[in-house]
Amino acid sequence: MLAPTSPTLMNGKQSPPARQDVLHAAIMQYPKQGIFSVTCPHPDIFLVARIEKVLQGSITHCAEPYMKSSDSSKVAQKVLKNAKQACQRLGQYRMPFAWAARTLFKDTAGNLDKNARFSAVYRQDSNKLSNDDMLKLLADFRKPEKMAKLPVILGNLDITIDNVSSDYPNYVNSSYIPMKQFETCPKTPVTFEIEEFVPCIPKHTQPYTVYNNHLYVYPKYLKYDSQKSFAKARNIAICIEFKDSDEEDSQPLKCIYGRPGGPVFTRSAFASVLHHHQNPEFYDEIKMELPTQLHEKHHLLFTFFHVSCDNSSKGSTKKKDVIETQVGYSWLPLLKDGRVVTNEQHIPVSANLPSGYLGYQELGMGRHYGPEIKWVDGGKPLLKVSTHLVSTVYTQDQHLHNFFQYCQKTESGAQALGNELVKYLKSLHAMEGHVMIAFLPTILNQLFRVLTRATQEEVAVNVTRVIIHVVAQCHEEGLESHLRSYVKYAYKAEPYIASEYKTVHEELTKSMTTILKPSADFLTSNKLLKYSWFFFDVLIKSMAEHLIENSKVKVLRNQRFPASYHHAVETVVNMLMPHITQKFRDNPEASKNANHSLAVFIKRCFTFMDRGFVFKQINNYISCFAPGDPKTLFEYKFEFLRVVCNHEHYIPLNLPMPFGKGRIQRYQDLQLDYSLTDEFCRNHFLVGLLLREVGTALQEFREVRVIAIGVLKNLLMKHSFDDRYASRSHQARIATLYLPLFGLLIENVQRINVRDVSPFPVNLGSIMKDEPLALSAGNQLVTPQKGNTLDHSLHKDLLGAISGIASPYTTSTPNINSVRNADSRGSLISTDSGNSLPERNSEKSNSLDKHQQSSALGNSVVRCDKLDQSEIKSLLMCFLYILKSMSDDALFTYWNKASTSELMDFFTLSEVCLHQFQYMGKRYIARNQEGLGPIVHDRKSQTLPVSRNRTGMMHARLQQLGSLDNSITFNHSYGHSDADVLHQSLLEANIATEVCLTALDTLSLFTLAFKNQLLADHGHNPLMKKVFDVYLCFLQKHQSETALRNVFTALRSLIYKFPSTFYEGRADMCAALCYEILKCCNSKLSSIRTEASQLLYFLMRNNFDYTGKKSFVRTHLQVIISVSQLIADVVGIGGTRFQQSLSIINNCANSDRLIKHTSFSSDVKDLTKRIRTVLMATAQMKEHENDPEMLVDLQYSLAKSYASTPELRKTWLDSMARIHVKNGDLSEAAMCYVHVTALVAEYLTRKEAELALQREPPLFPYSHSTCQRRNRGGMFRQGCTAFRVITPNIDEEASMMEDVGMQDVHFNEDVLMELLEQCADGLWKAERYELIADIYKLIIPIYEKRRDFERLAHLYDTLHRAYSKVTEVMHSGRRLLGTYFRVAFFGQAAVSSSSIRHS
Repeated sequence: MLAPTSPTLMNGKQSPPARQDVLHAAIMQYPKQGIFSVTCPHPDIFLVARIEKVLQGSITHCAEPYMKSSDSSKVAQKVLKNAKQACQRLGQYRMPFAWAARTLFKDTAGNLDKNARFSAVYRQDSNKLSNDDMLKLLADFRKPEKMAKLPVILGNLDITIDNVSSDYPNYVNSSYIPMKQFETCPKTPVTFEIEEFVPCIPKHTQPYTVYNNHLYVYPKYLKYDSQKSFAKARNIAICIEFKDSDEEDSQPLKCIYGRPGGPVFTRSAFASVLHHHQNPEFYDEIKMELPTQLHEKHHLLFTFFHVSCDNSSKGSTKKKDVIETQVGYSWLPLLKDGRVVTNEQHIPVSANLPSGYLGYQELGMGRHYGPEIKWVDGGKPLLKVSTHLVSTVYTQDQHLHNFFQYCQKTESGAQALGNELVKYLKSLHAMEGHVMIAFLPTILNQLFRVLTRATQEEVAVNVTRVIIHVVAQCHEEGLESHLRSYVKYAYKAEPYIASEYKTVHEELTKSMTTILKPSADFLTSNKLLKYSWFFFDVLIKSMAEHLIENSKVKVLRNQRFPASYHHAVETVVNMLMPHITQKFRDNPEASKNANHSLAVFIKRCFTFMDRGFVFKQINNYISCFAPGDPKTLFEYKFEFLRVVCNHEHYIPLNLPMPFGKGRIQRYQDLQLDYSLTDEFCRNHFLVGLLLREVGTALQEFREVRVIAIGVLKNLLMKHSFDDRYASRSHQARIATLYLPLFGLLIENVQRINVRDVSPFPVNLGSIMKDEPLALSAGNQLVTPQKGNTLDHSLHKDLLGAISGIASPYTTSTPNINSVRNADSRGSLISTDSGNSLPERNSEKSNSLDKHQQSSALGNSVVRCDKLDQSEIKSLLMCFLYILKSMSDDALFTYWNKASTSELMDFFTLSEVCLHQFQYMGKRYIARNQEGLGPIVHDRKSQTLPVSRNRTGMMHARLQQLGSLDNSITFNHSYGHSDADVLHQSLLEANIATEVCLTALDTLSLFTLAFKNQLLADHGHNPLMKKVFDVYLCFLQKHQSETALRNVFTALRSLIYKFPSTFYEGRADMCAALCYEILKCCNSKLSSIRTEASQLLYFLMRNNFDYTGKKSFVRTHLQVIISVSQLIADVVGIGGTRFQQSLSIINNCANSDRLIKHTSFSSDVKDLTKRIRTVLMATAQMKEHENDPEMLVDLQYSLAKSYASTPELRKTWLDSMARIHVKNGDLSEAAMCYVHVTALVAEYLTRKEAELALQREPPLFPYSHSTCQRRNRGGMFRQGCTAFRVITPNIDEEASMMEDVGMQDVHFNEDVLMELLEQCADGLWKAERYELIADIYKLIIPIYEKRRDFERLAHLYDTLHRAYSKVTEVMHSGRRLLGTYFRVAFFGQAAVSSSSIRHS
């Protein structure tokens, strides 16, 4: 161990610190490994080895034996003998001998050239010792022709280089301080870190984090050829010492780092000696450890010796003893004007060294002050020496030095002068960038110290200006990380003493407010905005330290900080508002950063301050935004909300503490809110604010909507991932916070309900482009006046109540009023609808109510455009998460509170979920990712294991939705590899299955709890129709095998619970169910075919039981109709798979013992036989599936054969209409719908006698006669003949026969009205404007009877425009109607022809 008695260096009086005591001297003496840090690697960086030997004579003479290849032992013995004598006599003196070099890097990226080797060892030229000479030699290093001219010493040098990590073990830094992972074992080699002199460039400078105080001394040149003071001065050695006194008996300090093999620290160091040179050059570097406190007496002392190299045995003994002779002294004071002297100095040499030599001072005129000094060569500056300071204590910047010196004086008790301090503070703006970075923690700590002790506002403001300047410089140099490290690790406020100084957070807040005033310097305020994160981070840390150090953490929140600080925070927030909302165009980066930084600050204030006060600041800030703001301000607002809502205790912040209780209100006692009421916003401030702003944003344009929806969706995803709330009960409680989202989605249901509901696709050639038929709504967007925007106020007691404590420091705070939009869905007319008439979808029965309710819209912004698919999916993700997470009781409560229209819209949302998240198939996903667009694909089922438990896999699966944001494939960031496509396919398939099961669970709960409501009117009510539509959607959209099995189970339960829905009244639901089940009977998966066949059998059997085991006419007929539809719609329905399904149905009937003695099994067998007959009869259609005219002709013939059966004939006419629409034959399609309408009218005419017997009230208002038959007006008296004015072919519908098929046909007036409007729509698209009037003449009496003036106004408006179009096309001649000819062939060949073509 190093001797513990070694004096240490304290305040300039003793040697270096005793840190070396922990290191063994032996392991420090011979370093063999070093660590070099290279900030700027470059191929021209060399590692140079300078080889020295003990002083012996001239370099040429000493090197001569090493340059010969002679192997003579005599030569070797002679060299060894001379070396021993030189070491014994001149062992402490060295001389230059040789040098070698090698490259380090391959490129500027820092890749080491590990294969490079040292060059040959070149003899040192005594005239080329300086660094400049070495650089010239290295410039020719890669030129072999020039390097070959240099004299080479036989031998080689080799070292190993490699990259090392920052956690390299067992090394000491440049101050010999052991770093982490250091072993003190003497046998373990120690690695030494070599100090890097980083360029004086800010981006390469690192802040000082470890104490370092080194001075490097470089003797350069001594000019002694003109001196006359000494007889001999040729072999000159320089001894360098560091002294703290100029007294005669003073000792040099032991602070010079020793050479290898010697002690760790020495009192002196010698430079190498050149033989017989009176003007020697030097290349030595002497490293010193400076004291922590320097004074005027600290100096470098250079002592010059003439060294006698003569080793002759001749002469007296006395002469041989004189080895060195002093030939001069020189000294360099270390401080000048309080700063360490650096760079190159030229100093004179003295022949003597009197006591007090530092006091010598030239006065001029040959006079001087101080002791008598004999100067060599007349006092000329003969010695050139340079120094380099690497210190964390002393700075070389004058401005920073002045500031530190002033602060030190005031700390020592000097009176602080405000004006002088302001001068020094202003001068800090001129300090060098690299110095500022190096001393960054010290500068900032001192500035904050001055800030807390400032007694004048001018001082505080100037301190803040300097801090802003420092922060801005760091950012401009890309060194923001240094600032973050400072705040996190280095910032430390002084202990708070109220009587002496104030806190950093309060003073900094006040000075920020001053700088943000409109009258202040706008450049400084812009910098403050741009880099505001730093100041807010300092505020937060200062607040935290203040609470901890003053033991205020357990104090009530509203008592932790004084009212003055609350006022200061509120003021700075209010001052920031106009800067952010007004500068976003001129200075977008600054306003954006300020907005984000303020959000982070306010979020962190929840941890330390009164939460009611924080809520108030949030409310005040959000109130500065308004509807109709530019997109940038919406981005700012939702970025602010996103950050604030990401608080780690966001959920508890939204669960208020009730008054007068010591516990959180029980979940069972909660009064659940399903809309954004004032009460909800009072109890759940943050979530209420977010939902309110999202609702407002939905009325804005797409870019704004996407931002708002993204914030909400990501927040819900965070809740789902949060391990603290992983349990089912926690997730259910969280879901109750977002229940008002249901109301928000229902208000926008028509914008979310993106489905193709029109039977006529858009045809650009026939639809008016400049006059779309729509309600006279005018503009798509209705924006209210800004004066009527939302009231963002919140009462002060409310904000205090939310945090559980009243706010004692505010006089008034505005009150939040939530957005209350009336149901405006009826006025949301789609702009992308394919219909020219107003859109009529499956919710026709509710459209009028919705339209009437739209007049109650308040001041909200109303948009009528559809949302994009990505927006819809994100909203539906949120909907599904809440739906799955919420408890059954909460769901029942919502359904009980909701109106019928809201329930309808709720299930519309569920149905849209199935449409939007349907699985499109692996090929579709692959094609979409490659950018080739959608492809026609077969329906596939995926085998995916999914939990059926409501507490099962839903959360995990919905969390995957986070990566699904765009288009059908959700995520376009995936690559095109098979693995990426497979991963995306599995992701989408799992999501589709989970969405299906979630909707299925919801429907099952609803049918269980609301059975009586669904059974109203024998199950034929709008609510039941909507619920059934959702059930049907499961079968219509692509589902996995697992999902379909559960769907079939749920459908069995539905049929069992509600038999009257399917077997009484209108047969539309039974017909739709049969159609979809039969489609599943043709599935490629045998398990699905089996399940579908068993479900169809269950439907028949249940129908049979419902009729008292008499018959199943309803199901029988609807199955036949559905098969006919499938033949027209699905090619391949008669294949082997479908035949197998029919066999399964027969086997079920034959094996059912309970109906063994009834006619059921034979009826089932007869049904399957009829199905096979129909399949055979229509097989010919498959042959002509690519021939549209022949296909339609065959369908017409098949429809004609069903003339006696209204439902079947209607089915084939509908199929013909779809084919015509597909082919673009709109006139023919319209005629098909005219025939369908005439068929229904004829049916109603034939049923009038039965209606009269049942004493039903008249359908039409014409009751002037007592005759019930004449009592029916218009088309009911004439039947299908009422349509003869449109087409003479209408008489075909008169051939209807009252056979068994009519027992289960349930046409009524509503069906007829829908068909009449469908006719009008088709005629408009076909440009047959004249015929629309004939259709409307049949509709108008019905609406007159109903007194539906709104529909009447719409009809007459349409008639007006129709007649206008007739006039227009007659004058312009732009309408071209088709002309058709019927061609018939006669003769024997024609008779044998199988068909007749229409052309």
